[in-house]
Amino acid sequence: MPVNPRLIEPDTDRLFEAVLAVRSVDECYRFFEDLCTIQEIKAMAARFKTASMLYEGKTYEEIEKAAGMSTATISRVRRCLHYGADGYRLVLERLHGTDAGR
Repeated sequence: MPVNPRLIEPDTDRLFEAVLAVRSVDECYRFFEDLCTIQEIKAMAARFKTASMLYEGKTYEEIEKAAGMSTATISRVRRCLHYGADGYRLVLERLHGTDAGR
């Protein structure tokens, strides 16, 4: 699925170029700590954990317990995983070593 055209603008391009310039987990922590609030980082981490667990076939109940996410949030992440821009899937496949030639 193509990227939402409402997102595409020079400032967003520059932000994503900055993310791609990060070279380690330590640098990621440093960059995101300056860029986001702690709550924003934790919310993104929880959504990514939810996507990862859904990708691994975990149930909503397992995800609620492990990630502390509401069923509404789990459902939203699931929709993105299955019908979104394939960003979650792309990264999860790479992390799991199943990147199908993307």
